[in-house]
Amino acid sequence: MLARRSTQTRLTPSDFHLPTLDLARSLLGKLLVRQLAGQRLSGIIVEVEAYLAKDDPASHSYRGKNRKNAAMFMQAGTLYVYPIHAKHCLNVVSEPVGVGAAILIRALEPWEGIEQMKLHRGTGDLRSLCTGPARLCQSLAIDREHDQINLCASREIWLEAAPNLTAQKTWQVTASPRIGISAAQSTPYRWFVDGHLCVSGLARLHQQRRHWTFGSPHQDS
Repeated sequence: MLARRSTQTRLTPSDFHLPTLDLARSLLGKLLVRQLAGQRLSGIIVEVEAYLAKDDPASHSYRGKNRKNAAMFMQAGTLYVYPIHAKHCLNVVSEPVGVGAAILIRALEPWEGIEQMKLHRGTGDLRSLCTGPARLCQSLAIDREHDQINLCASREIWLEAAPNLTAQKTWQVTASPRIGISAAQSTPYRWFVDGHLCVSGLARLHQQRRHWTFGSPHQDS
């Protein structure tokens, strides 16, 4: 899995002005960037889940605004970071102020700063660096302190347009139910890059064998 430089075209507020379900799909292939001690750590988004403001009991905003979920009710493009089992998960707020919807970033393909990610995670296994929302936050050193960051203005964390991808194929997006929730389990609000090695969850949900990355070809292990 080879590191590649991005085009460094940062997403602007207008890029987030989409309905939540449309924005979720559009984030696939984008680059999540973390600037840390003068170094870029980044990953290509390969898996997301949407959580809506209405009629979605799995959403943190379902029972209204509170101190913990306040970021969800801020402007689209805000970062919502919440703790889970002493770890953290990262979400992109996806609707206008006061609405309360967000997109969970579930998995990345590590792209830049991979050696530093390995140190953060305490593993040299590339597939385990950012496969899952808590793992990617640990790899990128993102925690609750980054909650409510504006991704369009921050110098610490932001999103960029897709880098120059080297995969010689047209990648496809597959939808499935969300993972690890107790409510609204059948709602198909999870999208992922089909066949990608870094996607979390069950392999049988893919239409093709999980065997490739954007950076370089890999075999199943």
